[in-house]
Amino acid sequence: MLRTLFIAVWLVVGGAAAVAQAPRVAPPSSEQKAEGCPRLVSSAPPRVIPAAIGQEDELGLTFVGHATFVIETPSGLRIATDFNDYVRPAQLPHVITMNRAHSTHYTDRPDAGIRHVLRGWAPDGGAAEHDVTIADVRIRNVSTNIRGWGGGTDRGGNSIFVFESANLCVAHLGHLHHELTVEHLKQLGRIDVALVPVDGGYTLSKEQMIGVIKAMEPMIVIPMHFFSQSTLRGFLELAKPHFAIEYSDVASITLARSALPRRTKVLVLPGR
Repeated sequence: MLRTLFIAVWLVVGGAAAVAQAPRVAPPSSEQKAEGCPRLVSSAPPRVIPAAIGQEDELGLTFVGHATFVIETPSGLRIATDFNDYVRPAQLPHVITMNRAHSTHYTDRPDAGIRHVLRGWAPDGGAAEHDVTIADVRIRNVSTNIRGWGGGTDRGGNSIFVFESANLCVAHLGHLHHELTVEHLKQLGRIDVALVPVDGGYTLSKEQMIGVIKAMEPMIVIPMHFFSQSTLRGFLELAKPHFAIEYSDVASITLARSALPRRTKVLVLPGR
């Protein structure tokens, strides 16, 4: 049913219609990214640890499904990404982020018990601006455009949310509809973990998404928004020549600075 809804929406908004953006240029240098998250790479070999948060330098990450992850900080703060009415975590989060592209990425009825609701678009239709520190996490956004419901471009309709905690920087790309410019990359800074949509059509093509990953240079890439295993496999086949691929048997993992790989790898978590 959800897939039918997505297809209908896709036809309304024009499918592959181009989204206005600035011209692509070469990625920024390390110096240009210095104001963003610092890259925190150790010499330790890659590893995945089942989630069991209790250390100051660890983040819990759970793939709930679709584009929703739960990030748990060392203080116990729970953050849910692209919180919506269809795919929700078992426990009520303290903080939620949302994007406007489709109803499976936001809700107009967030639970009253959620302390902080961060929308990836502005109420007046412009770009959202978030840079807040809540407990032991800093949350900020980098605004991007989406295809408008009636065609054309909806400027500022999507946000890449960046979560900084436990000496790690995690970026959730949301419903990204276009490649990133040098200005976007400078705003993002150095990202350790990227949560990326790999559907290949509703957002970016699989080839374009691989280009975005290369430009961002995260150490860990976690695919989301893939609808089916065949779609996920298609992305992994294209990614295999460029990145190491690793599979986890569990949807919840612990991320730590000391466990970051030396080179970018794609970590596949089970999920919807």
